[in-house]
Amino acid sequence: MNEPLELYDLTIVGGGPAGLYAAFYSGMRDMKTKLIEAKEELGGKPRIYPEKMIWDVGGVTPIRCDRLIEQMIQQALTFEPTVVLGQQISGLERQEDGTLIVTAETGERHHTRTLILAIGYGVLKVAKLEIEGADRYEVTNLHYTVQELEGFRGKRVLISGGGDSAVDWANELESIAAHVTVVHRRDKFGGHEKNVRRMMESSVDVRTPYALTNLYGQGDRIESVSIVQVNSEGGLTDKTERLEVDAVIVNHGLRGDFGRIVDWGLDMGPWKINVNEKLASNLPGVFVAGDTANHPSKLNLIAGAFTDAALAVNSAKLYLEPEAPKVAYVSSHNDRFKEKNKALGVANP
Repeated sequence: MNEPLELYDLTIVGGGPAGLYAAFYSGMRDMKTKLIEAKEELGGKPRIYPEKMIWDVGGVTPIRCDRLIEQMIQQALTFEPTVVLGQQISGLERQEDGTLIVTAETGERHHTRTLILAIGYGVLKVAKLEIEGADRYEVTNLHYTVQELEGFRGKRVLISGGGDSAVDWANELESIAAHVTVVHRRDKFGGHEKNVRRMMESSVDVRTPYALTNLYGQGDRIESVSIVQVNSEGGLTDKTERLEVDAVIVNHGLRGDFGRIVDWGLDMGPWKINVNEKLASNLPGVFVAGDTANHPSKLNLIAGAFTDAALAVNSAKLYLEPEAPKVAYVSSHNDRFKEKNKALGVANP
């Protein structure tokens, strides 16, 4: 006979900003918590741009993304939640007593009283360049993310894309690279207005509407590329330019995969799960936070993910204990921090 599964008050699926803050805040609500992440490391989507500077988290001065990830993880572990890595959740079963069992693709089962889905856009994969033979350059100078800015010092860099990351990389590399060219299929960029304006007013060579169409090189290194002007209907014209480059960075977005979660019966659109003002889904006991959540007051910032997480945790707590306080006591008055304050050498009032 199989041993019964350990029952948790709350299981959080997803180890990005929303999931990490939910793990911390659930500790403030004195909930027995488990955090499950599909990848082998916590951090979520911010792992894609570790050197990016983050400016818009309240109370935090500009900070490198990798450092922010470290601090979010450290905070998430404050109350010692159980952490499970490398398991993509696929199945959901409701038991006769109302509790839930979630199952991973690998077969592991997890028993919980409530569930928070903080899965972003699902398991993310970078959209690769759709040019024949492009993959052979990935080991050298074709990049889908920027891990170290210094590696581009003094080089001629071409960036293909028009989203936040493409604009941010252009701005960061402008003072490091010998020359930066940005190629985008549309005239308008999708990045934050201030960052787009900074790029447009800098020395970055912006080519719109153009598309990257060919890569040329010897062996496994790109030496030049072709870009083609795009017409108003999105088709390619006969206006072509060939540019010499030392490195190509592609930012054509991410492709998410929710896997079998789409079969659970959730009220969801192509990229989001619809929730109410309490971050509750249409499935009892299942709440949503972060990029996954769709509600009228949605704020698509890391700071917004933190707020989603706290609201979802509070709703899960009240789902289990309707008479519980609606929110956690602030940290200065929360009994759970008294011993931790002592450990830090801080006197409690």
